Amino acid sequence: NLMTLDEKDYRNRSKTSKTPRRPFEKERLDRELKLVGVYGLKNKREVWRCQYTLAKIRSVARNLMTLDEKDPQREFQGAALISRLTRMGLLEEKEDSLDYVLGLNVEKFLARRLQTCVFSTLKLAKSIHHSRCLIRQRHIRVGRNLVNVPSFMVNVDSEKLVEYAHTSPLGNNARPGRVKRKKLAAAKEGGDEDDV
Repeated sequence: NLMTLDEKDYRNRSKTSKTPRRPFEKERLDRELKLVGVYGLKNKREVWRCQYTLAKIRSVARNLMTLDEKDPQREFQGAALISRLTRMGLLEEKEDSLDYVLGLNVEKFLARRLQTCVFSTLKLAKSIHHSRCLIRQRHIRVGRNLVNVPSFMVNVDSEKLVEYAHTSPLGNNARPGRVKRKKLAAAKEGGDEDDV
């Protein structure tokens, strides 16, 4: 059911990020600012969101590691966690123990964002900031779906399917953009006048 503009949304949503305990710690501030610059993030909340996700994953891994090696819960849930992280591209195929899960860092999460993939892996953009603009301006699709969220996590399978959208004038066989169409029309007009 669609909401109208004057309706309020009363659904409860869980927190997606956690603010730092010490707000003015210089080393942390510098580290976060560097991440924001390298990965072209909008604000530090995007870093905190990745840290929060990572903290939850590590907490699950730590709890599983307290159980016995042969415990069915540890075997089943541990394998599920590792396979999920491998599918997301956060772990390599050969990294198949919970120790590797504890070794994950924020940079690995930020490297799997669509924004980073479009720039560094696929070279569809000139810079990390250009990459963000392309995504927000609906030039990028993943498979058949148009994605305009720079923080979209690209898994290993869909990494091969990231390309320009069908509607984007940046694609090879796409319709030219507004300005190019105008120039072509003007050139055509000029050509017609020469014939007379």
